[in-house]
Amino acid sequence: MLTLTGVDAGYEPGRPVLRGVDLRVTPGEVVGLSGPSGTGKTTLARVAALLLAPQRGTVEIDGVAASGVRYARDPRLRTAVGMVFQSPRRSVDARLRLRDVVAEPLRLRGLPTAGRAGAAARAARVADLAGRVGLTADLLDRRPHEVSDGQLQRACLARSLASGPRYLVCDEMTAMLDASTTAALVGVVGAEVRAGRLGVLAISHDDALLDVWADRVVALGAGAAAAGPA
Repeated sequence: MLTLTGVDAGYEPGRPVLRGVDLRVTPGEVVGLSGPSGTGKTTLARVAALLLAPQRGTVEIDGVAASGVRYARDPRLRTAVGMVFQSPRRSVDARLRLRDVVAEPLRLRGLPTAGRAGAAARAARVADLAGRVGLTADLLDRRPHEVSDGQLQRACLARSLASGPRYLVCDEMTAMLDASTTAALVGVVGAEVRAGRLGVLAISHDDALLDVWADRVVALGAGAAAAGPA
């Protein structure tokens, strides 16, 4: 279980954006997070994804407490939580081909192994992930400026799944996408959840989407989360 307890978080000492937030996400469920702009949804996403340390309170992943920023955390936690950002173009290196975007976490962590055998295994892993998110081989050979926002976000979702996270934070993942691409990506995430591979925190301004996508919805207001129906 991904658990936030009594979390205060922000970007300046003594000025928290979030105050006293409690939240839990269990494997096999999608928890929706809604709320007006400015209430700290992205800050909460960054804390849950281990990208921002809380000023107060605790974050635990399957009973293991996290501390510090991602690279300083317990090695067991470094790949435990993946994140898909709202803007795919701001979250990728524009020089990389899509296949390299997807493979980036594997390459950085030296997975599966080094050498020729490792390269072949990474290529097979990328092909599998691309198939899951609906990216064809010709798209994998293109760079970000040569594809649509929807195609690039598919690559970003594949990248977030590459290391096999137990939890996934989707911060307005579909905000810049058309209805058909939104449905496709929500379907991909849903398949991972139903397979028991993921617990998901889905952040969106689209309450209608969360009603369909999420098993339960948490409302964030004035910097504090209040659990919706279980």
